[in-house]
Amino acid sequence: MRMSELSRAAGVPVPTIKFYLREGLLPAGERTGATQAEYDEEHVARLRLIRALGTHAGLSLAATREILSAVDDPPESTHDLLGIAHRAVSPPADAAAEDQAAVRALLEADGWDLAAVDTAAIDAVAVAYRQLQESGVAFPDALIGTYLDAARTIAQAEVAHVPSTSTSTSTADAIAYVAVGVVLAEPLLVTLRRLAQQVESSRRFDARQAPASD
Repeated sequence: MRMSELSRAAGVPVPTIKFYLREGLLPAGERTGATQAEYDEEHVARLRLIRALGTHAGLSLAATREILSAVDDPPESTHDLLGIAHRAVSPPADAAAEDQAAVRALLEADGWDLAAVDTAAIDAVAVAYRQLQESGVAFPDALIGTYLDAARTIAQAEVAHVPSTSTSTSTADAIAYVAVGVVLAEPLLVTLRRLAQQVESSRRFDARQAPASD
């Protein structure tokens, strides 16, 4: 297909496609003339991935490039793939040593195996946990335990659905699932949590939801 056809198929404007080509994010098409090239469905899929990472997920050009580099030159293990995606989409966090130790103790007491976990991921949790403590609001241990259980349950389900990386095509599918899912699923989780809070609050506190008396 010509670039104009590629643009229509992927829903990406021609000037944007040319920018991606100049930046090396999109592989060049097969030359058919001095100023013409042919593109295929792999280019369509690549453009959709770039759009999902940059437009929908809001990643920077550098983060998008890092993820696409992993697609083109994948690591040996899917676990390393997840780490690349997390580092690309997560802002850096610098936790104090005592906060990191406290979070490690909390998680390991709950049975979490942190041996192969990035320090950056633990730092991010430690910073968030410190901010929660500094809010002055008392969160009971049972609630923190519920958060841990919920996070582990969600992660187990998500990781179980990561596509196999046995072929180059499935590797691209896997990193797209991981990288895009990491970012785009988080707003869904947050909004579902808020909606569920309203449903539960209405059930528990709103007299209008009380069952009618006989």
